[in-house]
Amino acid sequence: MDERIVSKIKCKSMILLLAILAVLLYPPMVSATITLDSAQSFAVLGSSTVTNIGATIIYGNLGLTGSSVTGFPPGTVTGMINIGDAAAQSAMTDAKNAYSAIAALTPDYNYSGQGLGSLTLTPGVYYFSSSAQLTGPLTLNFQGNPNADFIFQIGTTLTTASSSSVIITNGGSANQVYWQVGTSATLGTDTNFIGNILADQSITLTTGANILDGRAFALNAAVTLDSNVIKAAPVPVPPTVWLLGSGLAGLVGLRKRFKFKKA
Repeated sequence: MDERIVSKIKCKSMILLLAILAVLLYPPMVSATITLDSAQSFAVLGSSTVTNIGATIIYGNLGLTGSSVTGFPPGTVTGMINIGDAAAQSAMTDAKNAYSAIAALTPDYNYSGQGLGSLTLTPGVYYFSSSAQLTGPLTLNFQGNPNADFIFQIGTTLTTASSSSVIITNGGSANQVYWQVGTSATLGTDTNFIGNILADQSITLTTGANILDGRAFALNAAVTLDSNVIKAAPVPVPPTVWLLGSGLAGLVGLRKRFKFKKA
């Protein structure tokens, strides 16, 4: 066998070995605590109705276990619209499972009675015995740990004042930010929100409120929209998986080349 081919095979084998070790040692950049499973591809999920007025844009799928979706158009959905079908039912089941899993977690911090505005938080489980209010900016500092979670357990309502915002810094993804809401969530006008809202009852986005990375899941009631942008947070592909794929592709290519030359 040609020495150059042997050298290339050894090099690709080493890359493959390193990739396998990296995959084993470093988990993917998704929450290790909570999973949405089949609901992951949905940006909006409702139980009774999903209604919209204005030029709302939903990046991802829209699902409803009921039968009434109105306002599309003028709203647009880049993915599928699933109404009362198996996909919507499965997504709702998985969303409810995620809600229950979040509710069962032991809190790290008790923020009952405190506002979230102008705070900088580090990863953990934050508990509110009743309502949670956001006025102004909230910064979620992942501290360089892309696998950390921010989880908010809210006993009753989640509300945001006009022009409030949630900001992620120092790594991390909206896939690791969860808002478990005991009743209903309302995002005020021109709010820029981040994270997955799982509300036991309804979710309302007022005019110009956006979920820039995340989801709006109303598990037992309606989702109401008004000229919003909702973008389902993409699940990142870990660099280790890319490296593993490159190594495998390289080995396959070399094997085919060697067979061709031998023939």
